[in-house]
Amino acid sequence: MKKCKNLILEGKHNKPILLDIFYNETYQPKPIVIFCHGYKGFKDWGAWNLMAETFANAGFFFLKFNFSHNGGTVEQPIDFPDLEAFGNNNYTKELDDLETIIDWVFSTTKFKNEIDLNQLSLIGHSRGGGIVSIKAEEDERVSSIISLAGVCDYKKRTATSGSLEQWKKEGVKYVLNGRTKQQMPHFYQFYEDFIQNEERLTIRRAVENLDKPHLIIHGDDDTSVLLSEAMFLHEWNPNSKLVIIKNANHVFNTNHPWKQEMVSKELEETIKQCISFLKI
Repeated sequence: MKKCKNLILEGKHNKPILLDIFYNETYQPKPIVIFCHGYKGFKDWGAWNLMAETFANAGFFFLKFNFSHNGGTVEQPIDFPDLEAFGNNNYTKELDDLETIIDWVFSTTKFKNEIDLNQLSLIGHSRGGGIVSIKAEEDERVSSIISLAGVCDYKKRTATSGSLEQWKKEGVKYVLNGRTKQQMPHFYQFYEDFIQNEERLTIRRAVENLDKPHLIIHGDDDTSVLLSEAMFLHEWNPNSKLVIIKNANHVFNTNHPWKQEMVSKELEETIKQCISFLKI
């Protein structure tokens, strides 16, 4: 298997995007899958590398990347050494980063014998599920999408009632990262960017307008993004397929760091469902 780790792409917002590629070199065009991590996530989190290998062995050209402002750096792509960047992240920047990745796929000559540009699918986990939903609706180059434990509404996550005035006054609010114990900053620009782009960033609008194959996978033991959000996504796009993974939490019963050689049985089932859906 070929692995290209930590390729550096120039982002649109003065921060690099780190990219990983997994594929088996066959000199035959393969369906492309681009994976987007979620909030407080990164491309090397938990079992994502094992997931990437599984997709590659199933015949896909699999890409995963760090959003430019996710808090990682070129030197330290895991966890969050750059909290200033994290605080300056927003949904629009993440959409721009994903567009940069898609543009690169369509312009690269190095891998042209390995990729099928007519089959480009997006997979997004958690907050990334909303990003891929919006991008799939607005970008004709995307042929299908998969939402893994995806959110259905950014608005309710962007402003907490009663705290908006304080956030504006202080310019920043903090969220504790339970794993790293860091106080993660969110600068007020996050709210301003959402309000300026609210129509585009409304996941319901995007999902209702989707005319592409759409798979929604959610665990029934997810306490971070409730199963009801998957139900809403499915309701808004009746042509979508909804798969509920029994006893699965928000990260399909994996964690970080993931030191086992196999993924959890819940993530294994999730990957199996994804591959089956994409091979139809």
